[in-house]
Amino acid sequence: MNYSRPLSTASVGWSQNLSSVRPKSMFRRMCFKLRCSLLENWRRGWVLLLWIMAMATLFVWKFMQYKNRAAFQVMGYCLCTAKGSAETLKLNMALILLPVCRNTLTWLRSTKARSFVPFDDSINFHKTIACAIAIGVLVHGGSHLACDFIRLTNAPPEKFALIASDFSHGKRPTYLELLIGILGITGIAMVVFMAIAFILATSHFRRNILRFPAPFNRLTGFNAFWYSHHLLGLVYILLVIHGTFLYLAHQWYQRSTWMYIAVPLLLYMGERTVRACRAEHYSVKIFKVSVLPGDVFSMVMSKPQGFKYKSGQYIFLQCPSISPFEWHPFSITSAPGDEYLSVHIRTVGDWTKELKRVFTEVNDSPFVIGRARFCGPGYIDNNCQPKLLVDGPYGAPAQDYRNYDVLLLVGLGIGATPFISILRDLLNNSRPEDQMDLATEMSRSDDSWNSLASSNYTANSSLTIGGKKKSPPRTRNAYFYWVTRESGSFEWFKGVMDEVAEMDHKGQIELHNHLTSVYEEGDARSTLITMVQALNHAKHGVDILSGTRVRTHFARPNWKEVFRKIASKHPHATVGVFYCGMPVLAKELKKLSVELSHLTSTRFEFHKEYF
Repeated sequence: MNYSRPLSTASVGWSQNLSSVRPKSMFRRMCFKLRCSLLENWRRGWVLLLWIMAMATLFVWKFMQYKNRAAFQVMGYCLCTAKGSAETLKLNMALILLPVCRNTLTWLRSTKARSFVPFDDSINFHKTIACAIAIGVLVHGGSHLACDFIRLTNAPPEKFALIASDFSHGKRPTYLELLIGILGITGIAMVVFMAIAFILATSHFRRNILRFPAPFNRLTGFNAFWYSHHLLGLVYILLVIHGTFLYLAHQWYQRSTWMYIAVPLLLYMGERTVRACRAEHYSVKIFKVSVLPGDVFSMVMSKPQGFKYKSGQYIFLQCPSISPFEWHPFSITSAPGDEYLSVHIRTVGDWTKELKRVFTEVNDSPFVIGRARFCGPGYIDNNCQPKLLVDGPYGAPAQDYRNYDVLLLVGLGIGATPFISILRDLLNNSRPEDQMDLATEMSRSDDSWNSLASSNYTANSSLTIGGKKKSPPRTRNAYFYWVTRESGSFEWFKGVMDEVAEMDHKGQIELHNHLTSVYEEGDARSTLITMVQALNHAKHGVDILSGTRVRTHFARPNWKEVFRKIASKHPHATVGVFYCGMPVLAKELKKLSVELSHLTSTRFEFHKEYF
């Protein structure tokens, strides 16, 4: 059986007919793009609109409130602007915590809220709020330092008398006294801490794009991002103090900072407490570590008691012997039905390099150096191993794959990891159906087999969850595209690919490996290797590059043709497009998903993995 066969045998005329459906006039093209944009962005659009309206309402309300007070006669619109921006800062300092409450978001993903709230964009919303906070700090601090403080210290005595009761002993403060007071010190300290955390969280610093000489090289990378973000804990303490000792607010309900942040802060602190408690309970034993090509290694570990997860979700790992504070996210590559957990890790940072060293240099360990096959765990002595803690599982876009008729899974390099668990889960779910078909054939051929076939089917296919029968999966087909530059990468999941090739008798799953470091098929420079590859695959049924039954294609896929063929083969179906990799390809896949949803009867819904 060819496990890299074309998606369909639709004629070339189908593609031509598709192109003729495109609107030709400029006005219709603009309307088409507008419809595509609305279809693509309506979920995040209404959330952003609601957020902007909330900020605008709070700003105007506080602005007008101070415009009608005596202090306006002294400090003018500078004070109104500072107070209005402060109110938006209170809101945003509360909201910025919600997208990082992962347990709460994981639970919300399982509710109906997922149909109208874009949980996939939680990290992007977190970053957007951070930008709004930065703007609010500039407006708030700038209005105070460059405007109303100056007007206050230079106010004539008759005007200052209007607000003299708001200051100690009715004395007009100097500019320096305002700076070194509680409000000035806490405000400046918050700005400094937030600036450090925000700068080190930018992609250039967090991803080690910027290179600094020692010892300044420690200012880049995940560690700098992780530890600097903990400065924000001090920021919230300073924020409460800053919002308590206000000059122009006398009543307790006018000092409302704590009211904004109380619930989100308690929720976040509760989640951190749950993580700390759960981590101790979820200490795992390592069964096997496999070192693979391309600076990748896999870890197979015990599944903690009561640990339940869905395919596509991820976990956080901590190794206390490396760092007692650092948690790093990794996609789960084992299936929910497996008796173990497995992850595949690429050594791209100092923590992952140290993790690899720690677990592969254990003396007298039976760790396997070679391919990662999913044949089950071994049994070894864990007394000499470092401690490894697990936290999770946490929700990810790929966990919703069961909501779609057809899946298009696209992984770039190590980005294939979220989808391996899905492939294994689909394969496991198809086994009871195969047993049912076998039982039916046996009953037709020999009536004496009826009772045995019925009992086998009942025992094997009536899967239960919590005492309830598991409903049959909605997903009918899955197309997995794995694009990588290194042929050795195919060793990572060779066992999974061979398992799919051996057990997917109905052709439910199609695997497509693409090697981009070789010229595309048909190019004269790749003719020889293409011929050798074709001969070996025809003779032995094994691809010479991947070592599996899945034939490797050269160069990147023609994504437009991939989408068109899926739409042709599955009319009126809902296709879940899941992608994990570089942002550049995400834009193309997203655009094609929206475009083909309008041009065909097939609906494509795009999801991108974020960590």
